[in-house]
Amino acid sequence: MNQHDAELNRRDYLKLMGAAGLAASGVTAQAQSAWPSKPVRWIVPFAPGGTSSIVARSIGAELTKQTGASFVVDNKGGGGGVPAMLELLRAPADGYTFVMSHIGLMAVNPIIYPDAGYDLKKDFVPVTLVNRLPSLYCVHKDVPVTDMKSLVAYVKARPGRLNYASAGNASAGHLAWEALKLATGMFITHIPYRGTGPALNDVLAGRIEFFSAGTPALLPHIKSGALRCIAVGSPTRISALPDVQSVAETYPGFQTEQWYGIHARAGTPRDIILRMQQEVAKALKAPDVVAKHEAESAIPGGGSPEEYGAFIAKEQARWKDVVIKGGIKAG
Repeated sequence: MNQHDAELNRRDYLKLMGAAGLAASGVTAQAQSAWPSKPVRWIVPFAPGGTSSIVARSIGAELTKQTGASFVVDNKGGGGGVPAMLELLRAPADGYTFVMSHIGLMAVNPIIYPDAGYDLKKDFVPVTLVNRLPSLYCVHKDVPVTDMKSLVAYVKARPGRLNYASAGNASAGHLAWEALKLATGMFITHIPYRGTGPALNDVLAGRIEFFSAGTPALLPHIKSGALRCIAVGSPTRISALPDVQSVAETYPGFQTEQWYGIHARAGTPRDIILRMQQEVAKALKAPDVVAKHEAESAIPGGGSPEEYGAFIAKEQARWKDVVIKGGIKAG
């Protein structure tokens, strides 16, 4: 073969490879643009009425506007979120079923549910962090405490006689109170429910004294006077409640927060994972969502799957000590 023929063959090869590359990218772009072509199911591992549902419905409404496909919030509470994860595991890995992941599912369940029926790292993949919210520590309006100092004194004078409600075992509210108990030496009995909504109903009725959840679920009741917020779990005070102290003002270094994200089944096409992440990032910049986050002192997410995975790894390490020392168990 002479030099001229070799050069022609090289050019033909490059053209062929270029055409193949364009075809492949075209297929990927077509697959990505075709998603979603039908309703997308977003499983929320708690009963309706809580922070997780409020966050999912707010973001889901924006995703529906942006993509033209319905994002349907499906509440599946109970079991510490294990049934919700198993529900996702049974769904096809086609990008039409996601789960709302949170601190309990990701940081606590691997410790307290070792035989849950799934492997968190092998069976699921992170999509993106949606937002982070300060934990609010609240009491029923008739409980005579107004700040951390009076709370600790009130509880220590009544050991074992007072209760706090949570959205369930391994929920953010459960972790928040167990962390506070460890920091202060208080003894309060945990009463788990099947979601924030049912728990909050009993707290508002005065049947349970204490509760912790995120700003979306609790701010309306604080503003109405039905609940009194005595402290926030963020390192500093928040703009939504500027007169309420942070726990860290009394116990330096203390911090608890709620966070919510999205996970998919392992095997879901990478281009769909990235498209979902991009759509969530876009939704977080929508004026209504920005205004809601500002009103609730929420910190938006929207980062890459890798960033969310790294964030979860740090949270798992941070909360392991609380889970073990607090004796947090399944059931």
